[in-house]
Amino acid sequence: MAVEVPTPTGPARPDLKILETRIYRGPNVWSYQQAIHLVVDLGSLEEYPTVSLPDFTDQLIELVPGLERHTCSLGRRGGFIERLREGTWLGHVAEHVALQLQTLAGHDSRRGKTRAVRGRPGHYNVVYSYTDETVGVAAGKLAVRLINHLVDAEDGFDFETEFNAFLRQAERVAFGPSTAAILEEAASRDIPYIRLNAASLVQLGQGVHAQRIRATMTSKTGALAVDIASDKDLTTKLLGSAGLPVPKQESARTERGTIEAARRIGFPVVVKPLDGNHGRGVCLNLQSDEEVAKAFGIAKAESRRGTIIVESFVTGRDYRCLIVGGRMQAIAERVPAHVVGDGTHTVAELVDITNADPRRGVGHEKVLTKIKVDANALEILAGQGHTLESVPPEGEMVKLALTGNMSTGGISIDRTFDAHPDNVEIAEEAARIVGLDVAGIDFICPDITYPVRETGGAICEVNAAPGFRMHTHPTVGEPQFIAKPVVDLLFPPGAQSRVPIVAVTGTNGKTTTSRMIAHIFKGLGRKVGMTSTDGVVIDERLVIKADASGPRSARMVLQNPRVDFAVMEVARGGILREGLGYDRNDIAVVTNVAPDHLGLKGIDTLRQLADVKAVIVEAVPRDGFAVLNADDVNVRNMRRRCSGGIVWFSMAEPGSEVREFVDDYCRRGGRAVVLEPSDRGEMIVIKHGRRSMQLAWTHLLPSTFGGAARFNVANALAAAGAAFAAGAPLHDIRQGLRTFATTYYLSPGRLNLVQVGNADVFVDYCHNAAGMKELGAFVDRYAAQKEGQSDLGRTSRIGMIGAAGDRRDDDMRELGAVAAQHFDVIVVREDERLRGRKPGETAALVAEGAQAAMKDGARCRQVEVVLDELEAARHVLARTNPGDLVVMCVDQHALVVAELEERTKHAQAGARIGTPAAATSDPDLDPSTLTETAEAEGEEAEGEALGSVPSDAQPDTADDTAV
Repeated sequence: MAVEVPTPTGPARPDLKILETRIYRGPNVWSYQQAIHLVVDLGSLEEYPTVSLPDFTDQLIELVPGLERHTCSLGRRGGFIERLREGTWLGHVAEHVALQLQTLAGHDSRRGKTRAVRGRPGHYNVVYSYTDETVGVAAGKLAVRLINHLVDAEDGFDFETEFNAFLRQAERVAFGPSTAAILEEAASRDIPYIRLNAASLVQLGQGVHAQRIRATMTSKTGALAVDIASDKDLTTKLLGSAGLPVPKQESARTERGTIEAARRIGFPVVVKPLDGNHGRGVCLNLQSDEEVAKAFGIAKAESRRGTIIVESFVTGRDYRCLIVGGRMQAIAERVPAHVVGDGTHTVAELVDITNADPRRGVGHEKVLTKIKVDANALEILAGQGHTLESVPPEGEMVKLALTGNMSTGGISIDRTFDAHPDNVEIAEEAARIVGLDVAGIDFICPDITYPVRETGGAICEVNAAPGFRMHTHPTVGEPQFIAKPVVDLLFPPGAQSRVPIVAVTGTNGKTTTSRMIAHIFKGLGRKVGMTSTDGVVIDERLVIKADASGPRSARMVLQNPRVDFAVMEVARGGILREGLGYDRNDIAVVTNVAPDHLGLKGIDTLRQLADVKAVIVEAVPRDGFAVLNADDVNVRNMRRRCSGGIVWFSMAEPGSEVREFVDDYCRRGGRAVVLEPSDRGEMIVIKHGRRSMQLAWTHLLPSTFGGAARFNVANALAAAGAAFAAGAPLHDIRQGLRTFATTYYLSPGRLNLVQVGNADVFVDYCHNAAGMKELGAFVDRYAAQKEGQSDLGRTSRIGMIGAAGDRRDDDMRELGAVAAQHFDVIVVREDERLRGRKPGETAALVAEGAQAAMKDGARCRQVEVVLDELEAARHVLARTNPGDLVVMCVDQHALVVAELEERTKHAQAGARIGTPAAATSDPDLDPSTLTETAEAEGEEAEGEALGSVPSDAQPDTADDTAV
């Protein structure tokens, strides 16, 4: 149906521009696959759908005719053209053009979508798939420039020139034919890969199962074998000593020595560098001292070591035998670069016609290489009685190179099934003698179909890392799928390529849950790689100290060769910025969804936040599991997005609505982790179908502090569910939970208890209102336990709190208000990074919320402000008495814990702890009176993103694209 054409308020101008670019390197809020996300502004073009732009569609089809194959939302060929003629907005057009430009560059990109940005007229989210991110981004930029050009052609834009530059860029970053063949085979077997540099170094597989390739050199290629193959003199001697047919050979380092060696061997000879490759510096069929002397200079220029090889010239055809794992996989006859006369065109014109073949490129970028006319080519022409201006008669083959290397413009003819068995055996034996797992054996013989020992042929060279393109894309004959045996060599049938990945997300509790899971599997003897907000941990060693809950840290873990089990803490920011750092996770754990980080990067509602966190649930395969909190309705609704099974965890009491839901699921064969109350306490129970397996009493788990820390009870349920889904035995799960304590060394910054004098001081990372409600409930229960066990009476509670500067003002006030319900005294501090706030601004908002709650009858009786975190901690200690309960919600836990441990060395029982520290206590909390001890780093706040996550409430301008 045609769109309603708006009434323009001005002329159409080339206003389309890109406001923001995001590169998703894994599953994300828009797509299960990697994608480019452009936020574009149409400007005045918002009033101009395609139907209102004369000749726009016809010009676009003329320049990019491949768009006619796009089905778009209509699901049929030509569907997108119909949308253009009916009228669609130019953001949607940019999506399709970007996809087609990538297709023209040889990248298979088919999926995309365009959605309006909520609340921003004229702004659109343009999302499309990519193979290489550099090419994908360049395609989007070129698409926008092309559309603007078609709106107003007076911008000096030349599409053909720009498109050719785009293709050259795509060719520069593309994998070569050999690497691409191996990666295609790996992808067909569901083996993941990571590109490790801008060239062809690639990791196949993950963690402990990883193998690496660089072109056709693999992790199993021995360095000694490569050195032997690079030394042509040594290679020939080794092959000759094994009785294999090789030419006579000598080495020399001077011109005179080279001539004398040629005389001893006997003309004709071949002169080549000892350590050359791709046929560079090789001179053939030399008949005299003068030719040898000239060849010496050519070979010398290509030799790194300065040693020259002289060997007898063996006549015949040039064959390359590819050996993988000791067995012959393919044979190609290599024909030197040449042109065939037609009686009309000159040699130069014939070269241009040959190079115009789209299969020919520069170097190794395509299946054939363009013929290069250089001094050697001119000399070879002269030897045949031709020049570039000669017109060869029809049918005459005019050579432009003597060697048959593909890199010098040669062609290949497949001879895999023509070789004589004796020749195959010789080639396989040569590869074994040198020790190469992947080897290219070069034969010179009259005919590969006859034994070389009878026809006089010989092995002239053994190559490490041989190119595949002559076999995968022969000029004549059937292609050979030789990547299969290479991948078989690295990953034999039945071998694993992936490590189990457990992804954990949620507003609160994800770090502790991740550590619990990692601790359980460490007890099983696994080498666990873990990412968290504290850093990257490999086998219990902190290798990087930073907020490492994003996709880059995940890739770092998967690249580590020790890791055989991965636990990834996944944060909202990383998902929005780059998506996940991998293609899928075997188990997804979602602890909860609470109002935090709202108002950032287009996330304004709790439902949108749940959509972001649900990405890890969508990344669960059919044989995986999602471990979901049944007590949280937003988490419970994620079950519809999971392709695998569900493991529920719930703290709901038996008989409640949620518990009935969980029990009914288990009766139908499902899995869950629940609490069963009794006179002795609460028992964690794992349910699978109608079986119930008791795991542990909650009050006996160190992390729960006798059951008082209910949030850690919930975290233990989630960890148990994930471990059970991952196949951990019941007794190992039990042992892991029983030995996991929230000490600073096992769980830094998460409810760490430090005894300072006779006061209990807890250090925690709590920074939002939802977390403070749980922490406050713990404070109430823990204080009640202390009061019941002590004669000191009522326990005084002191809390040090703070909020991140990028939260909303109301969220900061709510944090203070919640804290005021549980603490007698509150000291407000600020993070070191202010995230765009002025010094004192964040603390004032938190304190404002606490004061407002005090007026409504909250427990708190005093609010103080000390901006610097360490000074605030010292101030809290200075006013702490024996028996008090102190909770410090920190940003830099290492500094605060170090201060506490220092105080324990000097504290005296029964004495006041520390000395008074400067503080500001102002009932009105005027920000101008706050103690300013923290300096801003100049870091800008994240700010409000221009794009937004998908929402059912958003108007659609185009359905999902299927090309």
